[in-house]
Amino acid sequence: MATTPKPASRRRRREALWFYLFVSPWVIGFLVFLLGPMIASMYYSLTDWDSFTAPQWVGFKNYVTLLTDDPRFWQALWHTFSYAAISVPLGLVLGLWLANLLNKQVRARKLLRTLIYLPTLVPLVATAMIFRQVLAPNGPLNDALGLIGISGPDWLLDGSWATPALIVMSAWSAGSATVLLLAAMKGIPKELYEAAEVDGAGPVRQFWSVTLPHLTPIIFFNLIMGLIGAFQVFAQVYILIPKGKMRAAYDGAETMVPYLFDEAFGNYHMGYASAISWLLFLVVLGFTLIAFRTTRRWVFYETEVK
Repeated sequence: MATTPKPASRRRRREALWFYLFVSPWVIGFLVFLLGPMIASMYYSLTDWDSFTAPQWVGFKNYVTLLTDDPRFWQALWHTFSYAAISVPLGLVLGLWLANLLNKQVRARKLLRTLIYLPTLVPLVATAMIFRQVLAPNGPLNDALGLIGISGPDWLLDGSWATPALIVMSAWSAGSATVLLLAAMKGIPKELYEAAEVDGAGPVRQFWSVTLPHLTPIIFFNLIMGLIGAFQVFAQVYILIPKGKMRAAYDGAETMVPYLFDEAFGNYHMGYASAISWLLFLVVLGFTLIAFRTTRRWVFYETEVK
């Protein structure tokens, strides 16, 4: 004797159908615009391809050439390391300092919060064009240094100062980290500060013993996002230091992604550029895993008992 489906079963199937219908745009977008290109890039990294003719299979030749016979690759990798090693900690420290400052009762606090976050809303191209004027030999930065007796360098013309110029520009976007850290500070229970004050802890001790441990999850998040962003820096180099008239400065600041772009769309070495992208992926993955491995030592979660 046949039994009719229960209403609950029909309702679950209907809910499942609507679920798959609503997630299908994301799934299709992931397959078409992310997973598919990644698989294609992996294949092309093992070929000699100029994007016009049929790719020729070369195996791991592109990777061997990059690692053993391409000084430009190692130079770009070193510039990327140098930029990330300074810009990421600088952004974390600056964001933490600004958040701690704005968390206090100061005048025009809401206005200051808006002004600090506002630079992150400015398009990157516009920011680079502004800093081309700020970092010019007779620009505002060198004029300010001249007021204290320092002769400012040719930031965008001297290869040894090109990377520091990019680091100075990176501090401009510390507002996004500041907002997250400030929100985390607002969530710290006031009872902890009151207990620390009863125990005789001053403002500095309260910051190191109460505030900072509660901010470590946000600091860790900013660290990971900062590392990924620093290793993928592109527009700042490509716009701020055009390689036509300032080739020496460009060579002194070229990072991995501009090098990849130049090989792909300047020299039409698409297979070689794909190999660069996968090596960059492995580098970013390695540093991310190292950062995750260190979390047990310094990241504190309220619900975690150590």
